[in-house]
Amino acid sequence: MDTASKDPFPWKEPTKPVARGAFIVVEGLDRAGKTTQVQKLCNNLYADGHNVKAIRFPDRTSPIGKMIDGYLQRKTEMDDHAIHLLFSANRWEKAAWIKEQISKGYTIVCDRYYYSGMVYSAAKHNPALSLEWARTPDVGLPRPDRVVFLNLDAEEAERRGGYGQEKYEKREMQERVRELFLGLMSKGEEESKDMMLFDAGDSAENVSTAIWAEISKVVGSVEAGSWRDLGSVGHWPEKR
Repeated sequence: MDTASKDPFPWKEPTKPVARGAFIVVEGLDRAGKTTQVQKLCNNLYADGHNVKAIRFPDRTSPIGKMIDGYLQRKTEMDDHAIHLLFSANRWEKAAWIKEQISKGYTIVCDRYYYSGMVYSAAKHNPALSLEWARTPDVGLPRPDRVVFLNLDAEEAERRGGYGQEKYEKREMQERVRELFLGLMSKGEEESKDMMLFDAGDSAENVSTAIWAEISKVVGSVEAGSWRDLGSVGHWPEKR
């Protein structure tokens, strides 16, 4: 992805000065259409004159990512805390690269990020693994400018092709994941400010159009310098 010969979006000299690139994350249940919408958004951004790179988590190509892949493919078992920390470490492996590319003027479109990390772990109903505990290892990671949440009920996700191939693709798990995602949007912390909800039950084209209408404005504002600097994931306030 990082070599010119493999890069589907080679660098184009911007027609206007770019303060920095944007950091956009696409989240949702399994089979909600994340990969499709990441590709469509990248295509739209590039056609509109923005430099862009697509990434996804987990990154299964690194040594840590290969361990995660074995777990997701049901080839190995692991303690809930241990696998969660591996997922977080996998994101930290890419943190400096994300900052560097954004500073160069690339917009990063990311398929899953720490939001999935914490809600999927918390959805396991392990009393020793709360949402707050699951979020803590990711404090300090680059904070997205916006998070696109593809909202889809678990029953509809189950009807889509390829469902059930990986460890977490079970209806009860997906229902809990969706509940936790929607809870983040109403929690009042930074995630609720960053997340935008889109109906993933609509056609892929309609979803893409709706995402473009919102995210194109965000990217334009970020590149023009009228947005905040790239932030970091912060601590949640302590409960009282």
